Amino acid sequence: MQTTAEHVDAAEWLEIGHLNDIPPLGARVVHTPQGDIAVFRTGADGVFALRDRCPHKGGPLSQGIVYGEKVACPLHNWSIHLDTGRAAAPDEGCTSAYPVKVIEGRIYLSLAAKPAA
Repeated sequence: MQTTAEHVDAAEWLEIGHLNDIPPLGARVVHTPQGDIAVFRTGADGVFALRDRCPHKGGPLSQGIVYGEKVACPLHNWSIHLDTGRAAAPDEGCTSAYPVKVIEGRIYLSLAAKPAA
């Protein structure tokens, strides 16, 4: 999700860095009181955030391979949708997804998880 001119309420959004801090098809981890959140950048500069824990066996999604709008878990190759946190069929399960905004190249993360899709 990319935005150009928008107000960011500091009480709701945490500024976590610049888009260029995350390489295309890469991820960074944000340590929060709620646990680690992986922030991903797709090849098309889409930015997504998921709990850094695969729903299968708890693998670190931030260490997985990003392709399209999915990430492959490094432990057992489960594919997880970056926008929803849901495992791709035939696998089942879900990890929490978090709202993100990109404003003038800066990434903002909300710590309020999205409702499960």
